[in-house]
Amino acid sequence: MTVRTSISHGLVRLLAALAVTALAAAPLCAQERFVQQSSGTTEVKVATAQHGMVVSQEQRATRIGLDVLERGGNAVDAAVAVGFALAVSLPKAGNIGGGGFMLVHLAGRNETVAVDYRETAPAATRSDVFLGPEGQAEPRKSRDSGLGVGVPGTVAGLALALGRYGSGKFTLSELIAPAVRLAREGVPVKDDLFDSLLLAQPRLAQWPSTVPIFLKPDGTPPALGDTLVQSDLAGTLEAIGRDGPRAFYIGPIADKIVAAVRGAGGVMVRSDLETYGAVIRKPVHGTYRGYDVVSMPPPSSGGIALVEMLNILEGYPSHQVGDGSPAALHLQIEAMKLAYADRAAYLGDSDRVDVPQDWLISKDHAAELRAMIDPKHARPAREVRPDIAVPGSGNTTHFSVIDAVGNAVANTYTLNFNYGLGLVADGTGIMLNNELDDFAAKPGVANAFGLVGGAANAPGPDKRPLSSMTPTIVLKDGKPVLVTGAPGGSRIITTVLQVILNAIDGDKAIGDAVAAPRLHHQWWPDEVVVEPNFPADKIRALMALGHVVSTGPLFGSAHSIEVTPQGLMGAADLRARGATAAGY
Repeated sequence: MTVRTSISHGLVRLLAALAVTALAAAPLCAQERFVQQSSGTTEVKVATAQHGMVVSQEQRATRIGLDVLERGGNAVDAAVAVGFALAVSLPKAGNIGGGGFMLVHLAGRNETVAVDYRETAPAATRSDVFLGPEGQAEPRKSRDSGLGVGVPGTVAGLALALGRYGSGKFTLSELIAPAVRLAREGVPVKDDLFDSLLLAQPRLAQWPSTVPIFLKPDGTPPALGDTLVQSDLAGTLEAIGRDGPRAFYIGPIADKIVAAVRGAGGVMVRSDLETYGAVIRKPVHGTYRGYDVVSMPPPSSGGIALVEMLNILEGYPSHQVGDGSPAALHLQIEAMKLAYADRAAYLGDSDRVDVPQDWLISKDHAAELRAMIDPKHARPAREVRPDIAVPGSGNTTHFSVIDAVGNAVANTYTLNFNYGLGLVADGTGIMLNNELDDFAAKPGVANAFGLVGGAANAPGPDKRPLSSMTPTIVLKDGKPVLVTGAPGGSRIITTVLQVILNAIDGDKAIGDAVAAPRLHHQWWPDEVVVEPNFPADKIRALMALGHVVSTGPLFGSAHSIEVTPQGLMGAADLRARGATAAGY
């Protein structure tokens, strides 16, 4: 079953094979899907279930969420438990020291809401905060100092979601308790945790408060099979469970966060934490070939850009967009260029700047953009937006949840880089973000992900930096049929786009939709980046159309859930090791 209402031939075969198993009896009935590539395999594990499903980057967090569902909690209850658990078991991206976005579909109301818990800039932040004495951008200020730390939003956001949309069957303390146990007892260093600590060692080793937690006494990374114990984080989580968000934003924990940020050169003060608030927003809503596509509004750029690209592509026959041919990929790339150019020109924190959202996601604007696409040749990036000056990897994590009555959550949150700034606020166990690098330090200057922007995304007091996070729910007749999202910095939006196109236009079941090799174009730099497993003949064909193509790393982990008449299918994307889908 793809996102269509009719059953695809691939799923018919899959369901027939699964019929001999006890579909609802086991909490995890997984079928592995492998795609061969030049540097190994891309693996997606597909779990099937009847009542509820959780898919996240880390197996302990997934099973904590599943336990909440099995005990009568709803999708929001489970999502809150997963969010706090990942702060322990996936410290490179799961967090209480960062921020993100949660999209919640409420089945009983037939309504979808957006919870914005994006970080904010401290009140003392000036528009030139990341510039040098001669007005030049100095990336180290936003990436490697306390100036890059935004006021964390995760605790406020998860608590707000639980208070507004939880089932009422669980207290915050009960949902945090599993994370407290994980932090106190420790988690084994393996899979993605082992990989990420090895890569992040130079960054972590810079900070004396970080080394005792994440590195050995000699400064080297933990060995495979070691146990990561986070006692200070356990105490912080326990305090949040007992006293709620005020334990984080008011009192000794807040003072320690401020001390850490200021000690690293930042300007944060206690009042920045005390006045922080998560916000309930109206989602971005679009339609695509009879489906409703609901995603995040600003300060995320993801929803607007996603709907804009889908609107452009809807003007072509479905098979011309989703058959995987070089001609179809060319159309996708050209749509990506146009949407990312609009992102650079118009998008920012809508509480601080005027974002022309209705125009950007209109079908009329898409038709104007579509008319600019040459189906036979790539259009140079400078011709797309010649009015924007342009210059001569980080981490996020996404999880998806759905419960027995059809409530759904798509949640994406981040520290920006792997382990953010790398700085733990001493005595708290909280890894701090470097999220303010997502501002445009100067018009036309790229951030760490190569994205350029203008005045709409300039730094400013209490402002939220523009994000690419794109938690998304696709609905048919008011009911979720696909819950998706991804990490990957600037590549998040195009990853989500391709999962949706693969499911709808490509008629793929969710495992195939997620496993398919991906490409990305973000308008500038003017190149198509493809995954290592991308077919060589298609690369040659794209180059013949005028595209510059380079090979990059694997793109994100698009943990997704598909709802079919036969049940739920959860796809754990193992582009980063350790992901798990589990249901009941």
